[in-house]
Amino acid sequence: MNSSESRNAYIQAKLAKKTVDPNPFKQFKQWFDEALKAELHEPNAMVLTTVDKSQQPSQRTVLLKYFDENGFVFFTNYKSKKSEHIQSNNAVSVLFPWYGIKRQVMITGRAKKISPVESARYFLSRPFGSQLGAWISHQSKVISSRSLLETKLEEMKQKFSSGKVPVPDFWGGYQITLDTIEFWQGRPNRLHDRIMYVKDENNWKIKRLSP
Repeated sequence: MNSSESRNAYIQAKLAKKTVDPNPFKQFKQWFDEALKAELHEPNAMVLTTVDKSQQPSQRTVLLKYFDENGFVFFTNYKSKKSEHIQSNNAVSVLFPWYGIKRQVMITGRAKKISPVESARYFLSRPFGSQLGAWISHQSKVISSRSLLETKLEEMKQKFSSGKVPVPDFWGGYQITLDTIEFWQGRPNRLHDRIMYVKDENNWKIKRLSP
């Protein structure tokens, strides 16, 4: 499949209240599947924004690992900067920048830890090297050199030479429960289509926003 042809096909794509799925998770799945079909590089990459105690926002890219109607899940070190922010203020926002098909998805919501059982299930599915990496990295902390990480990697390879790596107690997943989700479709003349779903108790209200 030629991805450049796919991009061209989206130039005339439209987004309207009467045609989107009333369920935002089904609408997201439809768009996510189309991003996969277009062969975008890591369409599950999402920009996560958190805010620290002094109200200073920070952004970084994390990977969406799975989602359902309960929320969107990513994994990280629980001692990282993002985790420290979430512990003090669990309000977050997320952006999926699918520029290749002229689309963006923006989410606001709340992040909370998933159960240790869920985290362990995903951890055990990871490649051996990724499992070791979770043990080695004290995420966001200052280190003297890269060689320190490489030395620790060799030590961990020896320690867990059997191939069985336990789940670190400082590592796991967060689930983002949605307050809003906006689907942005690029259109000619900067008159883009923007459809936002807003949570209202157990229902979703759908609104069209001005570009």
